[in-house]
Amino acid sequence: MQWHNQPPAWTMQDGTLRVTAGPKTDFWRKTHYGFIRDNGHFCYQPVDGDFIAEVKVSGDYATLYDQAGLMLRVNETTWLKCGIEYVDGVQQASAVVTRDFSDWSVVPLPSDPPSVWLRVRRKTEAVEVFYSLNGERYELLRMAYLTTAKTMLVGPMCAAPEGNGFPVIFDGFAIRPLSE
Repeated sequence: MQWHNQPPAWTMQDGTLRVTAGPKTDFWRKTHYGFIRDNGHFCYQPVDGDFIAEVKVSGDYATLYDQAGLMLRVNETTWLKCGIEYVDGVQQASAVVTRDFSDWSVVPLPSDPPSVWLRVRRKTEAVEVFYSLNGERYELLRMAYLTTAKTMLVGPMCAAPEGNGFPVIFDGFAIRPLSE
C-alpha cells in the first residue's frame, strides 16, 4: 500500500490502520464552493477490473466535515470517496463522485454509531456504495457511473477540512474479485 498525502501520524498492525487526519485536508473539486482540494489522506493499492472493497471505519468525528471511509481513484479529476462525514453535529453516510466536478450525497445515521462498515462494488464503469451499522446488513447508499479505466487506486481515506485533525481506525480492509 502507498500513500497519496501521507498523514501526520499512522500505524499499520495486524490488519488495522490507525491514522490521524491532518488539519485543513480534503478531497473536493469546484462544485458549489468553487475550490479544488486534493490534500486528504489516501492509503491505496492499484486494482484492475471489477472488484469489491470493504472496511470497518471508526472515527472521533468532532468538527464540521471530518470524514473517513473508502476511495476509488483514477487521478485528481476522477474519483469516488464514501464513508462517514460529520455534518451539523451528526454522522452522515456520505458519497462524493467526481468526474471533474464533485457532487455530494448524505444520509444521517442514527445515534452516531461507533463504527460503520463500508462496501464498494465496481462493475465495469459503475460503482455501488453500501454501508452497514452492524457489519451484516448492508444498505445501498449510491450507484453511479465513474469511469471505464481498467485500473483504479483503492483504499482507506480520511480528511479534516475545517478542523485540526482527528483519529480514525480502519479495520479489515480487503479487496476481492467481484466474482466471489
